[in-house]
Amino acid sequence: MELRPKRLILKFGTGILALSDGTALDLPQIQALTDEIVALVQSGIEVCIVSSGAVAAGLATLGFRERPADLPSIQACAAVGQSRLMQVYESLFAQHKLHVGQLLLTHGDIDSRSRYANARNTLDRLLTCGNVVPIINENDSVAVEEIRFGDNDRLSAEVAILAGADLLILLTSVDGLLDETTGTVVPVVSDLSFADRLIQETKGRFSVGGMRSKLQAAHHAASAGIQVVIANGRKPESIRQIVAGESIGTRVLAT
Repeated sequence: MELRPKRLILKFGTGILALSDGTALDLPQIQALTDEIVALVQSGIEVCIVSSGAVAAGLATLGFRERPADLPSIQACAAVGQSRLMQVYESLFAQHKLHVGQLLLTHGDIDSRSRYANARNTLDRLLTCGNVVPIINENDSVAVEEIRFGDNDRLSAEVAILAGADLLILLTSVDGLLDETTGTVVPVVSDLSFADRLIQETKGRFSVGGMRSKLQAAHHAASAGIQVVIANGRKPESIRQIVAGESIGTRVLAT
């Protein structure tokens, strides 16, 4: 069944944006992802990206050969890398005459009634322009929640609710929620407590969030009536296949 959302939120984790060693952005991969987004926008779907990757983009500039362990260094990498990450997105979308709009949020912005309304109105205006792809990231240079706990998983669910999205796609470096007994991907989740028992806490070396944080984010969005799909963003055409209703990844049903 074709999902065909009117408004779509895409969450890109570090594992699908950075090279395997996590020390730089994977430019051909980002090119492939943006090409898929361009096709969606040209078909009339409003698309917003919640993007990790700022820390990976800033590592080399500050002379790090691997992700540092201390918070000030991580935040310094994010401060340098965020502009580089946006430059990549801007140049790739510009090839198709699309623009990008950057929003840096913290959970304080979501919790504050006035700032929430301002963020919602700004995002809504950007999405209705028709030629702008909003790109949202946690404000990692001053905030710590996503750096420590979720790699933007939780933030993407909050953005999906804020934007009134129809569909949230969490793209990661695994195929979805795996049933260890059968060795296969669980296609549909309707019971979070059951899914929680299946979780194997494996994640990429440079990723912050694991499957548990993705399922918690998915449950948060699904509770607000938003359908969620967790899928492998390293596989070509994953976004198109999900929107077309093909059975890939794990779908968390809206409640």
